[in-house]
Amino acid sequence: MARRDPQTLEQLLPRVLARLAEQSGKAQSLVPVWNATVGPHISKHTRPYTLEAGELVITVASAEWAHTLSRQEPSLREQLNARLGTGAVSALVFRLE
Repeated sequence: MARRDPQTLEQLLPRVLARLAEQSGKAQSLVPVWNATVGPHISKHTRPYTLEAGELVITVASAEWAHTLSRQEPSLREQLNARLGTGAVSALVFRLE
């Protein structure tokens, strides 16, 4: 069995959080990963809510935020998967709080 290079906590933690979120169905554990992905301005108006079968539901403060983020969905999903692991998020859904 080949050994892999050791990974840092920064590399491992998002993947562990994704597993916890998927197992529980609740995505609150992904808040640090979401915030790091979208930055402080967007994170003030959004919050991960659930993660089930790869579908990450994000609550948003307004319909405008939902519309804006829906247009960015492919890019956001790609960035999240880079942190959480390939295929962790297959779709992003934006829902009003």
